[in-house]
Amino acid sequence: MNEAPFDSALEVVVVPLSHDLGDNFNVRRALPSRQKRMVGPFVFLDQIGPHIFTAGRGLDVRPHPHIGLATVTYLFSGAILHRDSLGSVQVIQPGDVNWMTAGRGIVHSERSVPEMRLHGSSLSGLQCWIALPTAHEECDPAFTHTGVAELPFAEADGVSARIVAGNFLGYRSPVQTLSELFFVDLNLQPGAQLEVPADYAERAIYLVEGRLDLGSDGMFDAGQLLVLKPGRRITLIAAGMARLILLGGQPIDGPRYLSWNFVSSSEERIEQAKQDWREQRFPKVPGETEFIPLPDIPGKPVRYPK
Repeated sequence: MNEAPFDSALEVVVVPLSHDLGDNFNVRRALPSRQKRMVGPFVFLDQIGPHIFTAGRGLDVRPHPHIGLATVTYLFSGAILHRDSLGSVQVIQPGDVNWMTAGRGIVHSERSVPEMRLHGSSLSGLQCWIALPTAHEECDPAFTHTGVAELPFAEADGVSARIVAGNFLGYRSPVQTLSELFFVDLNLQPGAQLEVPADYAERAIYLVEGRLDLGSDGMFDAGQLLVLKPGRRITLIAAGMARLILLGGQPIDGPRYLSWNFVSSSEERIEQAKQDWREQRFPKVPGETEFIPLPDIPGKPVRYPK
């Protein structure tokens, strides 16, 4: 009698490439990748660090523009000082949420906190871009900060979950979003198990630390993005301590184009944003004087999905 063929719960496994930004400060880019461009409305996912800055060193992401997306910054260690063209000045610390809606256009900078720069510090976290629904692509830009104490937190049977955005296991984050999505920070004790429901059409697991046992699908190490098949429940088992991010949502309402820091349903709109940045028509960030010239980007904006 022949055995039934193995039916994997995984659509694809993405092993991000690591990029050195200088001083051995590494960033791993899981989205977009050749294997997977988007998960729900998530079009970009970077793991920042972990990195140790020596005294006098720090993060310095100079003012740069965005359109057509929202950014979410979520830290595991360290702190970042956010400034934007709305006049927002906000330090983000581990477990907090900085949610910036670019809409028709915003400019922001991200730097190490001056006091921490003096003595050296660690930095580790994630930054994501979320494509806005077509109806909201040209909305007014906005920035909100939600402290860690305001986010729902659940703990049972060796599993702790902080609901950063959206709804998960009956808990809903107060973070306001413009589309149906979810983002959950999970910590699992050795041997702990959690069944991931199929509440959202598109879901993925980003393994930050430790190892994860997915039964017949195998064992997976930190630094991988595991994209789940639609409609499939899956049980996670921690092979030792494990920390992971669950994210996803409903598919975006039509294709998107991406070029540099711009996302839009219109290729022409991206070209307009490039010209606006070249001619410095974007709003300024109060207290910032540096300007990043538009990089030389060959070819047309990339269309997602193809």
